Amino acid sequence: MPLFCKQCEGRRVPLFQKTENTSFWLCEKCKNFVDADDKIIRELTELEKEKMDKEVEDFEKDNAKFPKEKMVRRKGVN
Repeated sequence: MPLFCKQCEGRRVPLFQKTENTSFWLCEKCKNFVDADDKIIRELTELEKEKMDKEVEDFEKDNAKFPKEKMVRRKGVN
């Protein structure tokens, strides 16, 4: 399985599909799903794209709740 798309030379990212119970590879540029045999299965739909964007946004919101750690020097240790 090559990591780069044959059409646009863009990078592919593996995504697990629960409905098909397998992993498909999504090209970042042309938005095509490819199987392990390097055959184009289908394109990314607008609904899937919106869902992925919402998940990323929710993840960023949840991680923004954690305060940043302060650097504290240990005293008395050389």
